[in-house]
Amino acid sequence: MLIAISFSISCLKLRAALLYENYSSTPLIFLNFANHIKQMKFRFLLLFIFLFVQSRAEPVVKEDVKNIKIAVYRAIESSSVTDSLYRALKSGKTESPLIVAYIGTLEALKAKHSWNPYNKIRYVSLSQKTMKKAVEQEPSNLEIRFMRFSIQHHTPSFLGFSKDLEEDRKAIVRQFKNRKFGLADAALIRNMAAFMIDSDRCLKEELILFKKYI
Repeated sequence: MLIAISFSISCLKLRAALLYENYSSTPLIFLNFANHIKQMKFRFLLLFIFLFVQSRAEPVVKEDVKNIKIAVYRAIESSSVTDSLYRALKSGKTESPLIVAYIGTLEALKAKHSWNPYNKIRYVSLSQKTMKKAVEQEPSNLEIRFMRFSIQHHTPSFLGFSKDLEEDRKAIVRQFKNRKFGLADAALIRNMAAFMIDSDRCLKEELILFKKYI
């Protein structure tokens, strides 16, 4: 009953706003409403991820990974999303190496979002340990290798957390040569190839290989 009343009030507010707004421009209420819906959809996505990791221990499938990737992309620019997604994945039952790698990526993002230098170093160190675990579990997984490569690429070398760049680069090149892309879709493959080219860490023949996927 309360939900119905609330919805009715919202509808009346929307109608009033439409009467008030200039019809020659997009009403501000629509923008606010659209942002509200967008936030609701994302909260449902986080809830889905939380329920998924709580209830499943078997290997993840492509659709699961797609939903987690969407959340991770949001986490890059949001500390609150990073924290929520990190708690959801850490509390889960699944032991998929790919999920472990996503946890390691989120630990790196927690370092990015932290203002405290001590916490930055702590989370970078934790991220490297988590990524090492993921690589050891599934060393031929392209996405896992790429995540660790991208994290270490952006980590200042003087911190001593960039020792696996060459190993991961070679593994990534090998997987591209063999077209072993795992659960990566065409867009991700293209983005990985572009990142490798822009990293300035690849040999000439490797650049030729990656350019085929741009």
